[in-house]
Amino acid sequence: MLVETVLRTEDVPPKERFDRWREHLSRTHGPAEIHSADVTDFPASQRILSLGAMRVWTMEHPPMTVHRTPELIRQADPGLYHLSLPLCGRMRMTRPGREAEYHPCDLVLQDTSHPYLMRAAAEGRTGTVLSTGLLVPRELLPLPKCGVDRLIDRPMSSRTGIGALLAQFLTRLAADAHSYEPCDGPRLGTVAVDLLSALFAHALAADESRPSEGRRPVLALRIRTYIQEHLHDPQLTPPGIAAAHHISTSYLHRLFEEEDDTVATWIRHQRLERVRRDLADPALRSTPIHAVAARWGFPRAADFSRAFRAVYGLPPREYRHRALIARTKVDGDRSGHNAKEQCTQC
Repeated sequence: MLVETVLRTEDVPPKERFDRWREHLSRTHGPAEIHSADVTDFPASQRILSLGAMRVWTMEHPPMTVHRTPELIRQADPGLYHLSLPLCGRMRMTRPGREAEYHPCDLVLQDTSHPYLMRAAAEGRTGTVLSTGLLVPRELLPLPKCGVDRLIDRPMSSRTGIGALLAQFLTRLAADAHSYEPCDGPRLGTVAVDLLSALFAHALAADESRPSEGRRPVLALRIRTYIQEHLHDPQLTPPGIAAAHHISTSYLHRLFEEEDDTVATWIRHQRLERVRRDLADPALRSTPIHAVAARWGFPRAADFSRAFRAVYGLPPREYRHRALIARTKVDGDRSGHNAKEQCTQC
């Protein structure tokens, strides 16, 4: 099954449960001040599934508050996007100058670089809060930060469209984790990134009604999504990208300059990242390196090898060899650790 980490406070003495919970959340989600009205017996559980660098979590706990302060951010910032989906209960998020409440079926985005006060309250007879979500390193999301930042605290529905697809992906993944192998984790992580990127692009499309300059982040997001979908095409070029979006090539370059990048550099980096990911995938170990490179828009093997070595410091063949050895060792270590600490599903 997928590599997982599980914490159940009922497995520790009652007096230690809340402290153990607080330490665990600060370690997995980012340092925060965590409080609850009743800490004498704190029945809570969290399950985290590893999808490579990304993690899917499910959590059940009594009402509590989580305060991510500017001081704690300065001390430690894991550089994560948090996507939360309340399943039972509600969340009230307070930031300087704004406050909002979220209910089941609202997808909510947070950033560990931004201070917030979150109050999780129970609804109904259970007295507990149930939620699921994603922890995503910011650098994994191939979208302009200025666009993503506009979605923080903005509720996105999980009832229909791409939001529903993402919600179903998260819930089914948690339910069927035993159906997968540890090596499936990174591939499922790629699916999660694609769904998340599509959701954000869809959510920002509503900004099209704003003045031209206000639509720049939306256009930049759309262009990067387009590039992601056409990385396999060796003819992907700035003039073709500009024509597909009905803008001039010079305007396209200006959009990327605002993100301290160039179009060609960003395309090459995305392609190299896809090749690097595939070279580290045990399921593709028998696929020739030149075929992997060609799949991601590098038709000339010599040019690809030079570009890969310049970025990662190793020839592609040696990188694959080391990555597969490291993956085997990590999977073995995690499986051993999981066997010691695994508990039943929360």
